[in-house]
Amino acid sequence: MPAGTLGNPVLAQQLLDAFDQLQGVHPGFRPAHAKGLMCAGTFAPSAEAANLTRAPHASLRATPVTVRYSNSTGLPNIPDNDPAHSGPRGIAVRFHLDAHLHTDIVAHSYDGFPVRNGEEFLEFLRAAAAAGAGRPEVMGGFLAAHPNAKRFVEAPKPVPTSFVREAFFAGTAFKFTNSNGVSRHGRFRIRPAAGTEYLSNEAAAAMPPNFLFDELGPRLVKEPVKLGIFVQMAEGGDDVADASTTWPAGRAEIPFGTVTLTARVDEQDAERRKIIFDPVPRVEGIDSAGDPLTQVRADIYLLSGRRRRAAVAGAGAAHT
Repeated sequence: MPAGTLGNPVLAQQLLDAFDQLQGVHPGFRPAHAKGLMCAGTFAPSAEAANLTRAPHASLRATPVTVRYSNSTGLPNIPDNDPAHSGPRGIAVRFHLDAHLHTDIVAHSYDGFPVRNGEEFLEFLRAAAAAGAGRPEVMGGFLAAHPNAKRFVEAPKPVPTSFVREAFFAGTAFKFTNSNGVSRHGRFRIRPAAGTEYLSNEAAAAMPPNFLFDELGPRLVKEPVKLGIFVQMAEGGDDVADASTTWPAGRAEIPFGTVTLTARVDEQDAERRKIIFDPVPRVEGIDSAGDPLTQVRADIYLLSGRRRRAAVAGAGAAHT
């Protein structure tokens, strides 16, 4: 599917409408992971990366990156420690390969996705909206029929001491192909070099509402932060087209490279506000593994991104 093209525009609009029903419309913000910040840095590939894929950033010495961290939900002012909305936090990494060429990794802090495809995702969002409107039995019925979604909802999601002390998982798998034409399937993982670190529920409740956002800039002024990117490799019998299933923890991981974050940057900058992260890699050597959610998520990101850009442009015009 070419960039800028919706694979299933009807389903994408239904999903966007479901997000709006769930948490309201907030012009200029993303319908999920609305509250976010951005950092600048560089990516250096590992020695093993070029053996896995012929993608350009696997062999370039250094590639500039923009990294966006975010809270869950579509609420742009949600407190960082709100226990009622403590869904998975998000990360998106944009690799700036050339003036008009980039590729992204999009991940969140839970290993897996609640559902297998866009139709189930729509049902999940509508059930959540029904529960919020006083009909919890709708979500109860959905979770009873979808055990992976039940695990997603019920899994502990502790608050980290910092965005850069959180681990992230890209649920959809990709096909990695190297310069010899050898292909393997795997899933991206992102882990802080300093390790993960979480607050107790009591300690999180005592923190200021914007503490994750307030602490990161000063931290990066003091010293850079390193994040390791890894690829968890599939083996025989692993379903590479179902993001709701996790693979055994013992699966081999290949180091892909290191992101070094050097500064927090202004996410309100006009060019950064235009960024629409893309779950489809759209770069030679990394392709979809056939998971239907890959294109579904790309569709909703594109559709919502166009709406966000239009709102930002309209607000700018109103002030000229």
